Amino acid sequence: MQAKIDSSVVIMTDGGRDVTVGDHTQILRGTEILGPVVIGSNTYINRDNYIRAETTIGNHVAVGPFCRFVTDSHEIGSTNRRAGKNTVNPIFVGDGTWIGASVTILGGVKIGRGCVIAAGSVVIKDIPDNCLAAGVPAKIVRRLEAPTAKNPVLRHAYKVLQGLRKIQDN
Repeated sequence: MQAKIDSSVVIMTDGGRDVTVGDHTQILRGTEILGPVVIGSNTYINRDNYIRAETTIGNHVAVGPFCRFVTDSHEIGSTNRRAGKNTVNPIFVGDGTWIGASVTILGGVKIGRGCVIAAGSVVIKDIPDNCLAAGVPAKIVRRLEAPTAKNPVLRHAYKVLQGLRKIQDN
């Protein structure tokens, strides 16, 4: 099955900036993607997201609405124009990660596999595999274990991800 991309999604690939989207991936309305970007298979990108060049999003990733993947910035310029030379630093999101609503991820960040990034967080530093991170700036709250009957929060998060995958398959 191919990806499902809403007709309102804006994909900019000028100048050889390819955008690659894996099978069974769904991208909802209002999202803007500026290549080069790679989005893996079985990934769910909710509505109104902004994904800049040099972003790689893995397989089985869930991205909430209103997220920003901001790979570009500027050096501090002179007093005449503080926004100096443009710089681009890649973003990487590992397989199985869940990015909550309204998260901002800045360039140069690597988010590991199996992470949960809480809604409203601003990620400015790397997050290792299997961690819950939250806040502005995002900090590691704790390591995550496999969902078990003894851990209702993780069990719920796992069920939400399973539900998103079922939606994608339909």
